[in-house]
Amino acid sequence: MPHIDLQISGTPDATLTRRSAATVADLTQRVLGKKPEVIAITVRYVAHADWIIGGRSLAEQDRNAFHLDISVTDETNTKAEKAEFLRKAFAALSELIGKVHPCSYIHVIDARAAAYGYGGLTQEYRHQHG
Repeated sequence: MPHIDLQISGTPDATLTRRSAATVADLTQRVLGKKPEVIAITVRYVAHADWIIGGRSLAEQDRNAFHLDISVTDETNTKAEKAEFLRKAFAALSELIGKVHPCSYIHVIDARAAAYGYGGLTQEYRHQHG
């Protein structure tokens, strides 16, 4: 675990995709203590004209934005770890993307172990049989 979904404003950019995915994976491993071999990341792009903040598109504001959702098993990270992840991820992605609107969100989703997993097994099962 975890699954990470990163949306970035703009047009698809292979270099930015690789760099942002690597950055988020590194922070996920270092700050949240997750194993790199089970970190799954999807990166998608949304046109500036289609991303609205405060009633105006990013195109109108000449800004960029991102939205990062990361699902982790509930009770595997402290509030302090999640806060540090939010701080560091916001700073790192802002530097990579540039001109980032402050309303770029990061959501650490605490998923219940009995309702979350991969490979057909829940995290609860892995915990009980690990």
